[in-house]
Amino acid sequence: MTKRDAIFPAGRQALYEINRYSAAIRSGDLLFVSGQVGSREDGSPEPVFEKQVQLAFDNLAAVLKAAGCTFDDVVDVTTFHTDPATQFEAVNTVRLKVIGEQPYPNWTAVGVNWLAGFDFEIKVIARIPQST
Repeated sequence: MTKRDAIFPAGRQALYEINRYSAAIRSGDLLFVSGQVGSREDGSPEPVFEKQVQLAFDNLAAVLKAAGCTFDDVVDVTTFHTDPATQFEAVNTVRLKVIGEQPYPNWTAVGVNWLAGFDFEIKVIARIPQST
């Protein structure tokens, strides 16, 4: 069996070690990114929802960058929301700034009742660009 090729953004591997999971796994030309939340450097949740969403996207961007990807390489998005009806506008505002041009990636939004102290989480699958 091939060993997993784990990807970690600079400076945050300790947070993943505490919870015993990888930020992302590279498999061939695909990158499977674990759910990213709006955590501060110490791992605690950002209390202001709009800032929490932006920080989740920033944390996701750092994972993508560590694998040589950008949001343009994302093909599938799943977001998790603790109160989708009231949160959608704030999430969509950030999403539309960073996702890029058409064609847009797939997107599935899921309402949940628990996210370990967070109110928003985003996970993606990206295609890793070929080196030139």
